[in-house]
Amino acid sequence: QVQVVESGGGLVQVGGSLRLSCAASGRTFAIYAMGWFRQAPGKEREFVAAIRWSAGSTIYADSVQARFTISRDNVKNTGYLQMNSLKPEDTAVYYCALVPGDSDLRFLWLLTRPTPYDYWGQGMQVTVSS
Repeated sequence: QVQVVESGGGLVQVGGSLRLSCAASGRTFAIYAMGWFRQAPGKEREFVAAIRWSAGSTIYADSVQARFTISRDNVKNTGYLQMNSLKPEDTAVYYCALVPGDSDLRFLWLLTRPTPYDYWGQGMQVTVSS
């Protein structure tokens, strides 16, 4: 059984920063890719950022490009989403999701879709106050 453990959400003022963390716990689990999605009240879940674990290649939603950075620590088997210059429209529940290590996606853009992700965290609230 694999659990996705998220941490780091909370309340921050406009222009501030937060760092979200995500790790897989439970049985030994190889990660192919990690993604972050978010869902604001009354809106559909949307893609934020993703990273291929071994190569470190990344992809971002246009709305967060240059403000958010996704990274991973191979030793700790933990991923991070550094969020800077936060705006009120970044307020949402943020979800971490994992693609298992036996996957092989030819195109990076496939990670912007929910489909490849087998494991999802419970979600955590990020609120940006003005």
